[in-house]
Amino acid sequence: MKQSILFLLALLIVFDRGSAFGEDVKFGPPGNPDNKITLNLPYAFYNDSFGFAVGYVYSVIRYPEKQSALMATAMVGTKGSAMVFLMGQDLRLLPVNRLFLDPIASVGYFKDADAYLSGNPSFPGQRAGSNDSDQDNFVTGNGWDNYFRLTFKYLLPIGYGRDHLISEYVVHGGVLESGASGGISWNPVESGKTFFQVRPFYRSQQINGDDLDTEQKTNGFDFSVFWDNRDFHPNPSLGNSVMLKVSRDFGWFDSSNSWTVLSTEWDKYFSLGPTDRFRQRVIALDVWTAVSPTWDSQPNGTIDNRPPTYAGATLGGLWKMRGYPSQRFSDKAGIYYGAEYRMMPDWNPFLSWPWLQQYVGVQWVQLVPFVEAGRVAPGWNLETLNSHMKFDAGFGFRLMAKGLVARLDMGASSEGGAVQMMVSQPYQF
Repeated sequence: MKQSILFLLALLIVFDRGSAFGEDVKFGPPGNPDNKITLNLPYAFYNDSFGFAVGYVYSVIRYPEKQSALMATAMVGTKGSAMVFLMGQDLRLLPVNRLFLDPIASVGYFKDADAYLSGNPSFPGQRAGSNDSDQDNFVTGNGWDNYFRLTFKYLLPIGYGRDHLISEYVVHGGVLESGASGGISWNPVESGKTFFQVRPFYRSQQINGDDLDTEQKTNGFDFSVFWDNRDFHPNPSLGNSVMLKVSRDFGWFDSSNSWTVLSTEWDKYFSLGPTDRFRQRVIALDVWTAVSPTWDSQPNGTIDNRPPTYAGATLGGLWKMRGYPSQRFSDKAGIYYGAEYRMMPDWNPFLSWPWLQQYVGVQWVQLVPFVEAGRVAPGWNLETLNSHMKFDAGFGFRLMAKGLVARLDMGASSEGGAVQMMVSQPYQF
């Protein structure tokens, strides 16, 4: 679905899911630790799926333990769309000190949502979402989109994680001063934090429209190893990280079918240092690829054992190819390249609005031009994946509010443009 509205809480829900990969406590200037932070606000926004919408958010950070956080929000729009979202982060599962849990639950009903699924009668014989598919080859309908997952994370006793179960960063004005948790070596035994993760998941997405009535259901497990070798994961300036993941739906319960996806992602950061006008300048690079070995195309055009369009080699939307709609492209295999130039100016316009600053506590803003390239294909072949690629470029505005990151990215592509609003920096979400 075209749901860049997921977590579209304007810039008020400044809740950084990036911390899911590094249990952390952020401190202000040395000797002045921050206290528990609570966000308790109504908000409003407008987009195509909701129309004019209102909502309410409540979040608390450093609860029930100093590395933990909880958040709940609900929203409803004039078009009839509504959603409730609940999330917890870094909940320690004692007595195993190295085991943490990130639960997420999202329940929503969406009106007039677009999905790049085959079934549009104007495009007979063309599979929606393929690299060469028409941009108008989608179906529109109403339906529920419900999502649940539990991420169990075990911190391995190597690198920075050998002696630090919880990362403690010393920051000033939202910029890291000391306590870097990675970036000192390319050896995971010496630097960074390495996690083994198991994530049970479930998702059900309906489309009830004039051209198609369908439901994609999936449940299964993600198994992954993540090496977080970034110096300060909410806003890295040095280091890198690597994710290796196997996703498997065994076809159990009410799953639409069984499938497997293999994926990997690598990101790297280069600090260019400050200037007279900028506190920080960083080049951020990202490479991602995925393939579904169970994908089996049949002579009649149907596909057996394929993942849902939102679960496999998918491009478009909040994270990859931001100049395209959500899940615009999907196939058996895919590849993605991204580059950003993150510039943090000396000025902070929110300091001129004390009536707002007392609620959102913005510590810095970023100006971020970015470029992206990617494509999907019916098989994983490096030459094929790097030919006839899709491209986009754009500009982002980001801020750190109360120690957490929110972003607004505007991308342009050959198919028009898109605006993506989300929490967290885009790589290794």
